[in-house]
Amino acid sequence: MTAETHRDDLTSKTGMWFFLFTEMLLFGGLFVVYTVYRYRNHEAFHLAAEELSVFIGTINTIILLVSSTTIAMSITAIQKKNKKFALILIGITIFLGLAFLANKYFEWGGHIKEHIYPGSPVLALRGQGDVLFYGLYFFMTGLHALHIIIGLAFIGVITSKIIRNKIDSENFVLLENSGLYWHLVDLIWIFLFPLFYLIT
Repeated sequence: MTAETHRDDLTSKTGMWFFLFTEMLLFGGLFVVYTVYRYRNHEAFHLAAEELSVFIGTINTIILLVSSTTIAMSITAIQKKNKKFALILIGITIFLGLAFLANKYFEWGGHIKEHIYPGSPVLALRGQGDVLFYGLYFFMTGLHALHIIIGLAFIGVITSKIIRNKIDSENFVLLENSGLYWHLVDLIWIFLFPLFYLIT
């Protein structure tokens, strides 16, 4: 590896860590907003949370934890020059990410079918606490889902580069960056899950 490549790798990693830091600040701010509103509407948040499916939330948590493991293992596989196994692991990661989105789609669909969504007149009749809870729920889990989609697109690009041998045992920093991003997505969900599903 040349000195120039080493510098490029360092710049790439530094840039990714800076980006992840800004994302943590974004969600950190949202967590503060959630905490304030929950404190002011404790009973309403408690009752609204009981309507969420802890089972689906738990399944999605397991899905993301496993996907973080597979993306990490793919980096090790590339380092050991096992391209085929790395691609299999990345494929599993993508499948699990899509499974997470599918679960979230059906979960959201159930709420929308019951007219429980931001701006719904039915939800408005239930009071300010419910409006705030579901407003935060849809916004924060929706923003997280958007990050999942971005992560899957990023990993998809990485996959194509591995197939074309542009990422290998000597040049895998982009795969590492995709892993870091995916770990962030996992970490954010680890906070979202108890905040919305387990506060009861």
